[in-house]
Amino acid sequence: MRIFCSAALSAALFTGSLPVAAAAQSYEAINDLKVYGLSQTSFEVIEDHGEGARGMWCAAADYAIHRLGVPRTTRFYVKSPRGRSQTGAGRVGVVFTTDAASLPVQPSRSVSVSVEVPGEGLPVYHAHQFCRDYEIELDSILFRRGRY
Repeated sequence: MRIFCSAALSAALFTGSLPVAAAAQSYEAINDLKVYGLSQTSFEVIEDHGEGARGMWCAAADYAIHRLGVPRTTRFYVKSPRGRSQTGAGRVGVVFTTDAASLPVQPSRSVSVSVEVPGEGLPVYHAHQFCRDYEIELDSILFRRGRY
């Protein structure tokens, strides 16, 4: 079985049917935004689908939890605000970091959610709450009674 799987993977790699570089470098967050790792502590969320700041923070938190494996209590920050992407021409992105020492300014806390201010930070668990906008609540769909 291992030989067959290895042969199938090798064939896919050589025929170009599997985008290996893209798969290894990008992460697709729960809200379908692409996230690219820049270092062990920094990563870029690419703006797409008309997502605003909540969507960008959601994608960043999703990446921090599932790719970086940071505890949900970890605080992370906007390192480079919304602007020209560092991972691809013609795209717009925001660079986030879990390393406050790498920020170009002093870290700050805010009650508003923005991707325009370097140093603004949130705990991962707070930002991950924005992902609830993308979860389907089955009971609200399947068990609606008398709502027509």
